[in-house]
Amino acid sequence: MPLASIPSPSQGVWYLGIIPIRAYALCIVLGVIVAVWLSERRWRARGGQKGTIIDIAVPAVIFGLIGGRLYHVITDWQTYFGSRAIKEPIQALFIWEGGLGIWGAIALGGVGVWLAARRRGLSMTALADTIAPGIAFAQAIGRWGNWFNQELYGSPTTLPWGLEIDVDHGGEPGVLYHPTFLYESLWDVALGFVLIYLGRRLALHHGRLFALYVAGYTLGRFWIEGLRIDPVGGVDHAVEFLGLRINQWTSIVLFVGALVYFWATRNKTGEEIVVSPSSHYEPGAESADPAHASGQADPGTGESSESTESSESSESAASSAADTPESQASAPDEPAQADDTRKAQSAAEEAGAPASAHDDVSGDAGQDADGAKLSDADADADAEPATKEKNSR
Repeated sequence: MPLASIPSPSQGVWYLGIIPIRAYALCIVLGVIVAVWLSERRWRARGGQKGTIIDIAVPAVIFGLIGGRLYHVITDWQTYFGSRAIKEPIQALFIWEGGLGIWGAIALGGVGVWLAARRRGLSMTALADTIAPGIAFAQAIGRWGNWFNQELYGSPTTLPWGLEIDVDHGGEPGVLYHPTFLYESLWDVALGFVLIYLGRRLALHHGRLFALYVAGYTLGRFWIEGLRIDPVGGVDHAVEFLGLRINQWTSIVLFVGALVYFWATRNKTGEEIVVSPSSHYEPGAESADPAHASGQADPGTGESSESTESSESSESAASSAADTPESQASAPDEPAQADDTRKAQSAAEEAGAPASAHDDVSGDAGQDADGAKLSDADADADAEPATKEKNSR
């Protein structure tokens, strides 16, 4: 009997009255909370609006849970369907029993993020880079749900940190197993901190930080997956191809894809929208951080400050043109013009002046009045761009 080991929990569900409280679900929820909290802080530091990540997390989590379960059922379909199935088909919907494929969760969860980003007019790559470390930490926390469920453990080992597994969950008396949940949890924590460091040190944008997350996670998942003995794809044994498990092949494909994307976008520059354009026209909408209130571009592009200076110059020029003495003098009051016209008409009638003189006076007065109106209109036209510029900032 080994001198040291990691015991497994005696139970993974507690009851609050008739309501079951499952440790697996609590680990997932806690992971989501940590990811949203960290990503919200990172998004604000990048110049984004408060609450954006929280709003986007709703469709991302819903789509992610569906995608994770779909991947699990597709790759382990023999567990629920067919002549050798050990569970009822309806149990494919029992997400609380465990079984979420991270590949499906990230893929379909990304669709939820994309839909939310498109509706808000935000850059998908900016969001992906922001939430990458949070996803790693969420996975680290979520893996402890496998510990409570006594599932996804590795092959037998004599190491002092070997994991005890009950007979009801497939273990053998006196045998310890590799705690693959712990290996992956520690790997994900380290990956999260590395991503935060590289993001600050190298200023990786346009999805490159997220690509490093994918590459880093799949690198660790490949060797950890090689230790596992759970029957992925089968009932009593794992389905393999060329000596590798399904999830190992998935790791290889995604690792290569992430490196290709990182290299292909190494010179990519340009604006990444982190503030929804529609927020500038909504009354009472909260702006971004004071340090980023002048524009939408992600810091480092230099485009926001230029557009702001141009906008302020246009406002100053328009304001100066409207306030000059010449523009004010060119627009006499209309009541005074009307009074001069009546006096001219009375004088012409007393002197017996011809109708042509009367018409000339009226015509001149009308021209002056029209000129005043045109001047006012010109002043308004000059001032209008300033108003539009101000609204579009």
